[in-house]
Amino acid sequence: MEAIAYDERGLVPCVVQDHRTGEVLTLAYMNAAALKLTRTSGELHLWSRSRGELWRKGATSGNTQAVRALRYDCDADAVLALVEPAGPACHTGARTCFHRGDTDPTPHEALPALERTIAARATRRPAGSYTAALLADPRQAGEKVTEEADVLYHLAVLLRSRGLSLADAEKVLLARRR
Repeated sequence: MEAIAYDERGLVPCVVQDHRTGEVLTLAYMNAAALKLTRTSGELHLWSRSRGELWRKGATSGNTQAVRALRYDCDADAVLALVEPAGPACHTGARTCFHRGDTDPTPHEALPALERTIAARATRRPAGSYTAALLADPRQAGEKVTEEADVLYHLAVLLRSRGLSLADAEKVLLARRR
């Protein structure tokens, strides 16, 4: 990270991305001190251009972001922080700061969105919810995986009923590649 090319203000843009889902959460800025603190603490630190100060993401809201990896681009003039968010990334309370404009889900957002919906059903257990019924009967969810066309839905429900997620399955698959 010593090769980072900071701009004339001593800043570098930092794209913050959810480590598990790949969703882009925000674009912020770092200076050398923020980058150093991020690397040593394991939590995302940024430079506030509006306040002119260093800050730890989530210091006041509690929505911290544990850093799983830091990367920089080919020109070393942008940083990518892969994080595990402890809550919404946006100061508005939205999961991502990119919640305006063309917000129709793209294919890569389908599974993370599905998992969030299933997690909400698991927590709230609304009456009449098919998902809640499947969560209450993991055996039925397992049977659905073998007989239905929308296998990913039923697999996601079955995984959740066992306290797992698609990311857990992805870890296993990635480990098998080695």
